Amino acid sequence: MTAETVPASHRRILSASLVGTAVEFYDFYIYATAAALVFPALFFPAEDPGVATLLSYASFSIAFFARPLGGIVFGHFGDRMGRKSTLVASLMLMGVSTVLIAFLPTYAMIGITAPILLSIMRFGQGFGLGGEWGGASLLAVENAPKGWYYRYGSFPPMGAPVGFIAANGFFLILGMILTDDQFRDWGWRIPFLASAVLVGVGLWVRLKITETPDFVEAQQKAPPPRVPIGELLRDHLRPTLAGTVGAVACFAMFYISTVFIIGYGTKTLGYDRETFLAVELVAILFMALGIVVACTWADKSKAGGSGVLRWGFVATMAAGLLMSALMIGGTLWSVFAWLALALFVMGLVYGPLGGWLPSLFPARVRYTGVSVTFNLAGIIGGGLTPLIAETLVKQGGIGLVGYYLAAAGILSTIGLAFLPKRVVD
Repeated sequence: MTAETVPASHRRILSASLVGTAVEFYDFYIYATAAALVFPALFFPAEDPGVATLLSYASFSIAFFARPLGGIVFGHFGDRMGRKSTLVASLMLMGVSTVLIAFLPTYAMIGITAPILLSIMRFGQGFGLGGEWGGASLLAVENAPKGWYYRYGSFPPMGAPVGFIAANGFFLILGMILTDDQFRDWGWRIPFLASAVLVGVGLWVRLKITETPDFVEAQQKAPPPRVPIGELLRDHLRPTLAGTVGAVACFAMFYISTVFIIGYGTKTLGYDRETFLAVELVAILFMALGIVVACTWADKSKAGGSGVLRWGFVATMAAGLLMSALMIGGTLWSVFAWLALALFVMGLVYGPLGGWLPSLFPARVRYTGVSVTFNLAGIIGGGLTPLIAETLVKQGGIGLVGYYLAAAGILSTIGLAFLPKRVVD
């Protein structure tokens, strides 16, 4: 089979897995961008701007702790009732939570209630995303023909750069046409409101797909597990641990090179906000390239996904060690070079996860297994990363953040050692 001969039904399935995760990540990233640019002043006012930024990043972290809960709940229904209906529910929850943020009053309007409501909406975002990524991955790989497992699995990860470009591109356009006061007063709400349109598109695509062959076959062989998370931890604890630790570097790399770096580049290095967002938008294309390279490599190489991930973790360590030399003020090309490198490496450690994590678990508990491992890794590698990175910069400069990133690469390398060679690889 070639790219030109992919069946129409498969193109619809791959579109559903891509569009859904693109919408989910769009919702996630507009919060991340707002958390770095406007939420500190609007929802977390403090005498020290640095404290306000830390509080804003802390609210960003809430979603990461909600994601494993969402993964367990949506995984439960995904393994018992099917992938399709569960994916529709997760998309709706994330979309509603995002749209409601557009209507929230600020701290100046209602005081402490404002950040509390924002945190509740953030929890809803995380809970919905907890069931999204795993289900979208299964939708792709459980329909994949032989030899195309990782390339089909690349479609949900590709939703990340697509969603990032949509989110930050939106903020960039608003920043160009609105004054700073207009953007701060009401302009930041528009991307959250626009999420309603994107969610509608995602639901329309997903309601047209059918159930995956692997789920149907699993249902025919035996009744679904009564408590999928219980069966997962009882019979598949080792791959659960390996998958969780193996995905840590992905999250650390991404949230340092996107969320943290926006605040650092504009506030510490002094780059203009629109200029820095434009640089990020170009650099994110290297992430998409990394995903394509990694997944094609995994399908065509004997080393498979594990081998590609291993090289990606080594590259993560190298990118971390180069951070202090390239992330400097007054040299935008140097900053772009590091961002392009970091996001290409991000593609290497993220793209294969769409095929590698599902390969660790049997179909009857696969939705739960993928969702739990991916989202637990999100807590370890990404949940507190912007907050930790901000603290490290204050304590010893950007070099410490690079060491933190290198340590994440080492940790994920150890995670691969937990697991013997899998059949899919």
